[in-house]
Amino acid sequence: MVEDYSQPRESLRKTWLRLLPIGLGVCALVGAGFLAHFYAPPPTSDLRQEVDQLSSEVQRLQQEQAMPAMVLNRYRNSICYIFGVYNVGFADQQPSLRVRVSGTGFVVADGLLATNRHVAEPWYEDAEAGALIRRGATPHLEKLMAFFPGLPEAVTITPVVFSGGSDLAVLQVQNSPAVGKLTPLPLASVLSHPGELVTVIGYPMGVVGMVAKSPTAVYDRLAFRRDDMGAANELAALSLIRPSATCGHLGDVVGDKLIYDAPTAHGGSGGPVFDSRGQVIGINSAYLDGFSGGTLGISVQALRPLIQAAQKRTGQSPSPK
Repeated sequence: MVEDYSQPRESLRKTWLRLLPIGLGVCALVGAGFLAHFYAPPPTSDLRQEVDQLSSEVQRLQQEQAMPAMVLNRYRNSICYIFGVYNVGFADQQPSLRVRVSGTGFVVADGLLATNRHVAEPWYEDAEAGALIRRGATPHLEKLMAFFPGLPEAVTITPVVFSGGSDLAVLQVQNSPAVGKLTPLPLASVLSHPGELVTVIGYPMGVVGMVAKSPTAVYDRLAFRRDDMGAANELAALSLIRPSATCGHLGDVVGDKLIYDAPTAHGGSGGPVFDSRGQVIGINSAYLDGFSGGTLGISVQALRPLIQAAQKRTGQSPSPK
């Protein structure tokens, strides 16, 4: 029996004819690659500089985008909500003025907090209280408490040092080993410049703000309660003491004043202002109502002497610079 090999040979020839152009194309591409590798001119130094500059810019943008979440997650537990009550009155009379105060503080050393003076001494620069004091009335701080994220109960805090020239104060936490274990926030050692990214962390709107973002069942129970202290205690027991972060840019630096556009509100006073490196450059202090770029802070450089004075007064060893 004679076998016919003509059909397989014809099929093989057609297959070879189809593959030949593809093989030639691949060889041409490989050859072009070798030629480009060996004969193309090396990149110029200007091009290298542009590439390095673009890489640095991308890294900076990535760092800035990640910074707010990083500082909030890393330092949340060291940033507390401050609640207080004070009155101003004359001897042997009912107080003429009784006011609740809300603010923010943060750990700066073992058992020491930084905040604004108008939070730690609420009648400071208050027009109504000042008018009564000039008539002979006496201010009295009834209570001043700090609520820390993760702690089920408030702790008592006591003012230790006030700044004579700026709205700053340092307070001491009373009898709370848990607070002593919290991480002090890192204070920046270099001056900040306009245009830098900033993040402000605090408790804007105080208890109202925390209740507003609480689970529905908690909100329904606390939304219309007028007892801020009781509501704060319940939020603490439910682990719902949670600060908020807002971002913006540093608009200007004038002396020890920082001006930025990160939004804030009543209750955010005394909160830390972080730079893009995750270090505290200032203490949130006030805002100009109606002007989104008019949030004011005080440079951390004005805080350092107060911390050292408070450490001496409380018998602590000064922290390393």
